[in-house]
Amino acid sequence: MSDSKGPVLIELDDDTPVNPAEAPPVPEVGPVPTGQAMTTAASFAARGPSRLARWFWGSLLALLGALASIAAWNFVMGLIAQVPLLGYGVAALIGLFVLIALIIVFRELAVFSRLSRIDALHRQASEALADDDLGAARKTVDGLTRLYRGRDDTRWGRQRLAELGADQFDAAGLLGVAETEVLAPLDAAAQQEVEAAARQVATVTALVPIALADVVAALTANIRMIRRIAEIYGGRSGTLGSWRLTRAVMAHLVATGAVAIGDDMLEPILGGGLLGKLSRRFGEGLVNGALTARVGVAAMEVCRPLPFNRTPRPSVRGIIKSALGGLFTGEKADKAGA
Repeated sequence: MSDSKGPVLIELDDDTPVNPAEAPPVPEVGPVPTGQAMTTAASFAARGPSRLARWFWGSLLALLGALASIAAWNFVMGLIAQVPLLGYGVAALIGLFVLIALIIVFRELAVFSRLSRIDALHRQASEALADDDLGAARKTVDGLTRLYRGRDDTRWGRQRLAELGADQFDAAGLLGVAETEVLAPLDAAAQQEVEAAARQVATVTALVPIALADVVAALTANIRMIRRIAEIYGGRSGTLGSWRLTRAVMAHLVATGAVAIGDDMLEPILGGGLLGKLSRRFGEGLVNGALTARVGVAAMEVCRPLPFNRTPRPSVRGIIKSALGGLFTGEKADKAGA
């Protein structure tokens, strides 16, 4: 029987740290952050209505419009019969409302027309590059010049394009000059919008503990970002146009499986095993911000009138490092290469 009053000797393994400061951090219990807010927002935006749903809402709106028109007509006619001056005043207000509604409709139609024009330029440029067709490339450049004719921020680039374009004898060279001289400043402005949206989504997700709130914030920030990118490239998207662009971008990301990100992408940028060292809320914010950067790059590809050819496609990792590095290190990191 051993003496209980004597000293107790505990043998340590060779790899056991003696200094508590050298002990490894305790791993956080719980699932790895997956960017649930951005995943939910992307799935919601990419989901299109079924044909039956479109018929339902279309017939409902038509029925409500007919009932409202009949009710307004009967109300105005009855008011004119009773109080003519007041009745004509109400009729004038209804006419003004209808006029404003028609102006909004025509503006939305103009937005769709401009977006279709940009899509046509993008397809034409892609075909010219694939076929090495110099004639088609010159038509594309002419369309690009007309698209930005009234914009002062592209005046110098359009002048340089006119000077250097005549010396290009292949489609890739001509479209490359158009990219570097006209679209390079627009690419930089669009990338700044992506970085700002990524920081906003990351901050809101990290600081707001309400799940539904971060989903709404992520969806709103991404719609605003896509709208701003479209405006930078000349889309001037309205309400319906912004939603159409958002659905197109999100559907592309969901279809390609790009709405997923993990420690493998963030480790080379912000340090190994970072997600395991952060709290779960900050980890979710980081992942949602990174997914927003992916959405922004996809939006640049969709809204850009020319495909990325000579100008390298923006690096998602570089955007994440520039936009989110300062949130955790206190200073903005340099942009990573493509």
